Amino acid sequence: MRQIILDTETTGLEPSQGHRIIEIGCVELVNRRLTGNHFHVYINPEREVEDSAIEVHGITNEYLVDKPLFNDIVKDFVDYIKGAELVIHNAPFDVGFLNNEFSLSNQKIGVINDYCTVLDTLVLARQMHPGQRNSLDALCKRYYIDNSQRDLHGALLDSEILAEVYLAMTGGQTDLTLTHRKDYLTSRDDGGIRRLSENREPFKVIKASDEELEAHEAYLKKMKETCGDKLVWN
Repeated sequence: MRQIILDTETTGLEPSQGHRIIEIGCVELVNRRLTGNHFHVYINPEREVEDSAIEVHGITNEYLVDKPLFNDIVKDFVDYIKGAELVIHNAPFDVGFLNNEFSLSNQKIGVINDYCTVLDTLVLARQMHPGQRNSLDALCKRYYIDNSQRDLHGALLDSEILAEVYLAMTGGQTDLTLTHRKDYLTSRDDGGIRRLSENREPFKVIKASDEELEAHEAYLKKMKETCGDKLVWN
């Protein structure tokens, strides 16, 4: 399963008022694993960025002067997202802006849903945590995800953070395998039992600190609130 975690930054809040996209940031998940294949571009919006928007993302008009136009990058962007599920926090905002940019392009490229499906993590979070704050920062705090570098909004950084939040919300890792770790396993790969080398160094035993144990218990408590009786680790 291929998923693209996506975020945008814009000149303002409403495409109907002529506002445009100035940054797109995407990271790729395949079978719930980050691949390192990301898409990131700054875009000249052909208009002024509002001061209130600059206060949010810090991207100035001067910085965007020599950046490509959306029409210059749209084919690469469509090729990147094609066939994937887009995972977006507050999807109507970003999809609305992207579809507006598609309509302004001189290339006949339709709309986002012609190329991929969309999952809105804000809707998902509201279903899982009704009545609570479900902004990206609030979800980071709830799921113990470090967002300390997020002084300003940035499309690529926010996509990376959202990827961690989404994986935490939907169950974390799906597979843990040590079969590639041949530093402490013998190199036998004949389908038989893989045994530890007799000459290996003793494994280090690192015990959790009291603070780590407390954080673990708090995390399990949060999981129980989400999963109810389905949680088996208590």
